[in-house]
This record gives sequence, C-alpha cells and structure tokens, in this order.
Amino acid sequence: MSLTLDQIKKVGVIGAGTMGAGIAQLSAMAGYTTILYDLDQKVLDKAKTSIEKNLAKGIGKGKVTEEQKDLALKNLQLTTDNDELVCDFIIEAIVEKLDIKQQVFTQLEKINSPNTILASNTSSIPITQIGATLTHPGRFVGMHFFNPAHIMKLVEVISGASTNPIVAETTKKLAEQLGKVAVEAKDSPGFIVNRVARHFYVESLKVLEEGVADVATIDKLIESSGFKMGPFRLMDLIGVDTNFSVTTSMFNSFHQDSKFRPSRIQEQKVDAGHHGRKTGKGFYDYD
Repeated sequence: MSLTLDQIKKVGVIGAGTMGAGIAQLSAMAGYTTILYDLDQKVLDKAKTSIEKNLAKGIGKGKVTEEQKDLALKNLQLTTDNDELVCDFIIEAIVEKLDIKQQVFTQLEKINSPNTILASNTSSIPITQIGATLTHPGRFVGMHFFNPAHIMKLVEVISGASTNPIVAETTKKLAEQLGKVAVEAKDSPGFIVNRVARHFYVESLKVLEEGVADVATIDKLIESSGFKMGPFRLMDLIGVDTNFSVTTSMFNSFHQDSKFRPSRIQEQKVDAGHHGRKTGKGFYDYD
C-alpha cells in the first residue's frame, strides 16, 4: 500500500546540487520537514547559501514573505548521513548514471518502509530501467523538475512499467502542492520535454561545428525569435556537463540514432572543466 498526499509529512532529497537544492527549497516552503542529503558537506553548505539567496531574492520581488522564509529554513535539515533518509517521499537528483542511481535506490529501499514513495528527477534515463533492481518497483516513479526548480512551473510525472497508478497520482498531487503544473508522461528516453528540446541544443551545436555562425550570433538569433535564452546561454545555466550527459544518455537509449549525436565541441568543454556558470566559464566567461 502506498502513501496518499495527506500522509506525506517528511520529504528527502538526495543530491544538493542546483536541482536538489531547488527541490528541497520548494519542499521546505510547502511545509514539509525536508532532509537534504549529499556526500559532500561543502556541497550542502553551498546549497544552503543558494537557498537563502533565493529566498532573499523572492522577498525583494515581493513573491516570498519573511514568514515563508523563516518556515522554509526551519523545515530544512542538511545531512551527510544516509541513515537519516527515512522519509515518506524521497526524490533523487544526482548524476545521470544508471548504475549509481540503482545503487542509491537499493540502499533507500533497505532503510525505508515499503510504503515510502521513491522518485527520480532523472532527465532522460527510463524509469523502468532504474527501478528494475528494486524489490518493490511499484512504489518507484519519475518526478522531473526543470532548472531552476524553484522557478520553473513544469514537472513531468513518469510511470515506469511497474509503477503503481496510486503512486503516480500521489506524486502528481505532491507536485501541485509544491506549486507546480504536473503532466503525466509515458516512460521513454527524455520523456516529453527533453526529447523535444534536445534538438534545440544538438542542432545549434551542429551549426557551431560547421562554422555557420559563432555562439553569440546563434544565441542572438534564437532570442530575437522569441526564446528567453539562446541554446548556449541556457546550456551554461543548466551546466554544460549536465546537458552533455543527458544528450549522451538519450543517444545511447535510442540506439545511437544520429539525430541525438552528442557534440565534440561540447565534449571538449566538459573535458576542460568549462561547465558553465557554476565553474565561471562555459560557452561564455563569467569571471
């Protein structure tokens, strides 16, 4: 038996990077006791600073009150001890590698009740694959937020082949409780948004590879047509490494379909450590 929305009191978030921190902020602001876990204390400290800045910025824009800020920080707990991840609902937001995600969820299953709902924020790996090693795959679901998670309204709720419909429905209701617009998606590489949006990045990188135009020109042209951000500015915001990882995952999931081929230029950026805003350099310099 899976938990219903009113039974969810404690939420765990695994991975305190950009996405994990944003999801934890949302959960804490919604009134849930929220456990944010990461292996690295420095990453947790950075996440807390980021959340505090986001809340302060929200106050400055009149979108967050002082009371909401105080409540969120009161509800938020940071830890490097995975034994503290005994929760009603747990969301994973770590690296896009199947084996690592499976290891994390296998460990979570050992320390939690069979009723605990386990969710992955994966951008592209099929939910059925991740949940295949679980004893209770029926309580496993995809809950895909978009960056920045505390601002972007959309959440994809993805059911794997074994996902219990009640689990998917509870996950959708939780997303709505966090102030999001939730859409249900079938289990397919990249789901809806990343499958459609992949060519926004891939084709832009091909134009760059072929020397048709430079980064700034491509971005300017795209933005002039109505997009808020061009593909290269957006990759820098998301993380060049994260974007490359998602493209690689989808390329492999679609059996090396050439239309999803990762870019050598982007791969070189990743190898050089030029991961975008978070490292101070990506397709643009941020020093």
